[in-house]
Amino acid sequence: MSDAREARAEERRRDGANDEAVEEEIEIEFEEVVGEGAERLHRTFRATLVTGFLGGVEVGIGVLVYIGILYETGDQLLAGLGFSVGLIALLLAHSELFTENFLMPVAALVAREGTAMQLAKLWGGTLLANLIGGWLIMAIVVLAFPDWHPILAETAQHFIDAPPGPEFVALAILGGAVITLMTRMQTGTDSEPAKIAAAVAGGFVLAGFQLFHSILDSLFAFGAIISGAPITYLDWFLWFLPVLALNLAGGLLLVTLLRIVRTGELFKLRRQRNARANR
Repeated sequence: MSDAREARAEERRRDGANDEAVEEEIEIEFEEVVGEGAERLHRTFRATLVTGFLGGVEVGIGVLVYIGILYETGDQLLAGLGFSVGLIALLLAHSELFTENFLMPVAALVAREGTAMQLAKLWGGTLLANLIGGWLIMAIVVLAFPDWHPILAETAQHFIDAPPGPEFVALAILGGAVITLMTRMQTGTDSEPAKIAAAVAGGFVLAGFQLFHSILDSLFAFGAIISGAPITYLDWFLWFLPVLALNLAGGLLLVTLLRIVRTGELFKLRRQRNARANR
């Protein structure tokens, strides 16, 4: 446990002691989640854009590995495992995906350590920068590997041509939930190997089973469009909007909301402490 996390947990225990070991671990994790979320909410807009842009580039590296393995082997699950390189890069380089911001900043907002405007700025800036960075890296991939154009187009069309319906909704909800759960697992440990294992698991499930993810699958679409596939930016945008909303629903309702309900007393104590500090 880091000194900062231990200090925050000790502060929490002075507010309301608990003798249960598992509960203390939850308290420590709570302090980490809210603390990290507050840092993101208070980040400058320039830092948000740079971090998001790099996140898009790093996910693009994961897409590079994914398409390369799929081209060589035709094995979807093996390609999904290869995609986790992008999520490991995100973790170790401290960049961010838009969908990684469903847990920690929202927790900080509920704890009243940030504002809704700050959350909107974080989400909007990260999303835009992810897409720009992802578009750029996919343009380079398309130029570098012309033999991959057909498999890239086929992969993109799998998502873009998906008909609306219960399967579409479920795949997009699961996409948001998986990434948010990955973030939740990574905040629950100080072990770098454990965090990397969570990234590998998240990447494998997300890409290996072709869940719908607003950023990842947009990169497939960008690559296909740049390579000349019969997909337009309008086709992408009409697919992107509902998937974005459903990713939000999956991350917020299936993971974030339940976590907030589980630690409701901790949020109450944190708000009380903040209120006392602001008097």
